[in-house]
Amino acid sequence: MLGLRRQEVAQLSGLSVEYLARLEQGRAIHPSPSVLMSLARVLRLSDQERAHLFRVADQAEPAHRSIRRHITPSVQRILDRLTDLPVQVVDASWQCITSNPLAYALAGDTSALPMRERNLAWTVFTGAPTRYIRTEAEERLLRLELVSDLREARSRYPKDKLLGDLIDDLLEVSTDFADLWEQRLAAPQPGLSSRTFLHPEIGPITMDSDFLTVRDTDLRLIVYTSAQDSEAAGQLDLLATIGLQPFS
Repeated sequence: MLGLRRQEVAQLSGLSVEYLARLEQGRAIHPSPSVLMSLARVLRLSDQERAHLFRVADQAEPAHRSIRRHITPSVQRILDRLTDLPVQVVDASWQCITSNPLAYALAGDTSALPMRERNLAWTVFTGAPTRYIRTEAEERLLRLELVSDLREARSRYPKDKLLGDLIDDLLEVSTDFADLWEQRLAAPQPGLSSRTFLHPEIGPITMDSDFLTVRDTDLRLIVYTSAQDSEAAGQLDLLATIGLQPFS
């Protein structure tokens, strides 16, 4: 058990050593979901491993109550290794959880801003300052995509307070968001494959953007790349030299 003794597992999960022994030996029938969740937490099981535990125990796994926003060790390793590409990490509500230094240099260092102002849906529908520039058609597609994603997230996490507050506030401050939310339009085709950022010294930088979903989490990595020897590649090299600047 991950280097833990039976007594330690029992203590950490709030079970008796005798009951844990019966579970290991298959003599305890139908452990409760709370017992299984405690064991999964103590043993640090992944979502897939936890789901397997519940299947073996013939129990229904409780639904997640909140969006999983924790940066996993594997995601942190990716951020640490991809130092030559801008990478942003967002959750199911389009909240920017973190970025690597080059992404902050590209889009502006928003790490000190209030959490709400680091949410893409909020900045788009409230017209908050941003370096991310779009055409009118791109803006419309992005808004449709954001509303669709927030609706899907709410269907999965109806009790997530941060998500619920975000949607309620957007309904109040943005008539466009409220109209799109009410229309319940079908999800648009996959979003934009490139993004343009207006850097205060370099000017507009257009890069390809790819979304990578992290298994067993609600995290998505947005990785920005450019073709070798392209104008954007040269701008990215210059951006790495200039480094991090205050958001503007």
